[in-house]
Formats: sequence, C-alpha cells, structure tokens
Amino acid sequence: MNLRDEIEAAIRAWHAYETARGSVAVIDFDCAPTATPAEPATSRLAVHQQLRELHARAVEAGADRLTARVAADLAYLGALLGEHPPLNDYVQATQGCPAAGWQDGYITHRGDQARQALAALGIEWGPDTARDLNAVEGPIDTDDAPDAIRQAAADYENAVRQLTATTAPFHLTIETTEIDAYWAYWLDGAGDRIRLRLNLRRASFTKVAARQFALHEVLGHGLQGASWSARAAAQDVPWVRLMSVHAPQQVLLEGLAQALPLFVAPDDELLVTRTRFDHYNQLVRAELHISLNQGASIPELADHARFRMPWIKDAAIADLLTDRGANPQLRSYLWSYPAGLDWFANLAEADPPTRTTVLQAAYRDPLTPHDLTALWPQGPTIGGQDPKT
Repeated sequence: MNLRDEIEAAIRAWHAYETARGSVAVIDFDCAPTATPAEPATSRLAVHQQLRELHARAVEAGADRLTARVAADLAYLGALLGEHPPLNDYVQATQGCPAAGWQDGYITHRGDQARQALAALGIEWGPDTARDLNAVEGPIDTDDAPDAIRQAAADYENAVRQLTATTAPFHLTIETTEIDAYWAYWLDGAGDRIRLRLNLRRASFTKVAARQFALHEVLGHGLQGASWSARAAAQDVPWVRLMSVHAPQQVLLEGLAQALPLFVAPDDELLVTRTRFDHYNQLVRAELHISLNQGASIPELADHARFRMPWIKDAAIADLLTDRGANPQLRSYLWSYPAGLDWFANLAEADPPTRTTVLQAAYRDPLTPHDLTALWPQGPTIGGQDPKT
C-alpha cells in the first residue's frame, strides 16, 4: 500500500469512527468508493497519532499535496480534541489560505454593486431587501423544488460541460430533510452517484433558487466530484481521493459553486443579482468571523451585522456567530465561502483564456488555494485584501 492509500485508509477509519458514534462525517465525497466498509478507528487519539506519523512520512517524501491534506486533517482533529488555535492559523492549516479579511472600502464597493443590481429590479436596500428579492425571484411550492432543480440542471448541463471540458457522467438523487443546521442544501456522494439534500427548515424555494442551486450543488459540487472520480479511476492521481470540508480543496468547491452563474448565465439578471447580493453578504460574514475570533463582544458583532445587513434577523445573527466561534468544523469550513466566492467573482472579470484554464483545471483536480494562485498569479490574494491591480 502506497502512502496516499495509507492516508486514505486512516481517513476512512476515522470517518467510520465518527459516524458510528453519531458525530459529523469526515468524508463528504468519495472519489474512490469501495465495496468493503472500513473498520472504525478505536479513538480520536489513535487517529491523531496515526496521522502524525503519516504527516512526517509525507514531509520526508516531499509529497506536498499529501502533506497539506494530512496537515488539514490534524488541525481539524486537534480542534475536535479541544485545541482552539488562532483563527488565521487554523484556517491556513485547514483551508490552505489566510483569514486576512477584506478592507472596508472593498466590502463597500461590493455592496454598492449589489445595491445597483437590486435597484435595477426595483428593490430597496433596507430591512425588507431579502424578502423583496425572494418575492421577485418567484416563489415555488416545496413539492415542486426537486423537479425545478432537476430541470435547471438539465438546462445548464451542456453549457457547464463546454466551459469545463468534462465528460464524466453522474446520477442524481434528491432527498428532503428537516434539521437544525445552517445549510439549506447539501450535496455528498461517491463516484458518479451524487445526493442532494434539501433542508426544509432552511431552504427558501424560488425559481431563481432552483437555477442557483442546480449550478451550485449539482453542476458545481456534484459534477466536479464525479469528474474527479472518473479521473481517479482512470489514472493514479497524486491527491487524496476523499473530500472533506475541512480540507484545502473546499475554497475551490464553494467558491466556484457560488460564482458559477457569473460564468454560465451572465445575462440572467435575477441570478446575477442574487450572486452579487450573496457576495456582499459573505464578505460581511467574514468580517464577523474575524471580529468574533479577535474577541469582539456579542452586542458589537450584532450591531455591526445589522448595520451592514439591515435585512438580517437576530436568529440568523446568533446562528452565524455560534457556527463561526464554537464549532470546530464550521470555524474552518465557513471561511471557504467568502474566500472562494471573492476569488472566483474576480476571475469572472478576467480574460477568457485565464477563465478557461482555471475552470477546466478545476474539474480535473481538487485544486488548493496554492494551485489556484499558480494558475492566475495576477488574481486577488485568496482569503482577503483588495484585488491586485
């Protein structure tokens, strides 16, 4: 068994241990599914020791991709065991980019873009912005949402395949659930089989949301996972074939999935407006993420959230602070949303050859922030600060 396969075996055993005790899954997409269930690890401490040994061997072998992945696993597992490192250190170790944040002027600029797009639809900036945008987007019944998402995915599939040059097949299953979690939609899977779950407690179903999440979940996460799986089946790839949201490919996954409308449907005014609105909201969430971890008080954070996002409800503020401060997985993972979306929103404004190079590479390999920067060195710094000029 080679080093990559040993790392995968350790992650599978860790995943089996966590899921058997009702904890959060470690693996979200399996690009090398096997028929034999993994034997659960005996404890988190045993996994930690094994990962430390594997990390040392990866360093010694000069296997940078494997080293970065195991470092992310160790950082996340350490947090599960009680460690609470500074946010920047934790995000750098897990997501592969700094948690630097964006300057006030840049966030305001992205907010102005969202305001202008909303104003063109007759929507005012204020307490009712989110409600009014949902109304314009065309609410649909919950029962109609799965078919609407499937139809939107079918409508966009050829365009996405042309942009990304992937021919990998996939098979989609859509399920509904009701759980108290931050997410409205969640995709996982193995090989060419992908599962989309709709959280009825969180999801708001509109015609635009169906198009947005067909791109985000099905043709973003799902088709990427299926494409990586097809490549891993055909070639001996140098990366760990198990995707986890605490690992450094997540900036690519969440960034491109959120920004995909800017590449695939730039003339869809409603969908682009939603994307620009989400971009601004994610940058503000990043401000709160950093300030919370720097010791700002809850009243200060709540006031800032209401000032930046006057449409946000107190329950939503409470949830986003809890997730970003106390949850080991989400303290890392949720940084991938602003970091990734901002980089890919900027990429959408780059020259066509650069866009094509990045998008096609993104469906071949689970790229890290380091990989993305190498593909577009003129792009903005991933994880914060104003775009390069």
